[in-house]
Amino acid sequence: MHKTSPHRNQRLADQIQRDLAELIPRALRGPSLGLITLQSIELTPDLAHAKVFFTVLGAEPAHALKALQEKAGYLHSLLFKCLHIYTVPTLHFHYDSSVEHGIEMSKLIDRAVESDHKDESM
Repeated sequence: MHKTSPHRNQRLADQIQRDLAELIPRALRGPSLGLITLQSIELTPDLAHAKVFFTVLGAEPAHALKALQEKAGYLHSLLFKCLHIYTVPTLHFHYDSSVEHGIEMSKLIDRAVESDHKDESM
């Protein structure tokens, strides 16, 4: 089994993220998809699979996920032309809810701080 170096793996993940960021808006058009932003790419050590984590603004995450999954094969073929490597990883899209979770946590903290200030002023 051929192993790749962690640095090469990360460089390839970064390149895939840059290329997909350019390809997705061209391949997936329509206002119902909102703005899709790629958060990160995780490659398996054998480079056979790539988990593509994304967020979406202005659309339902499930709708964007379905559209990305439907175009995964097409995006894979476009990546093959861009990357010029022997094996391009199979793309697996995953919605990244960490940004939404962070916003919710921030709101909760703001409410708690505001509540503390109200309690102190009494």
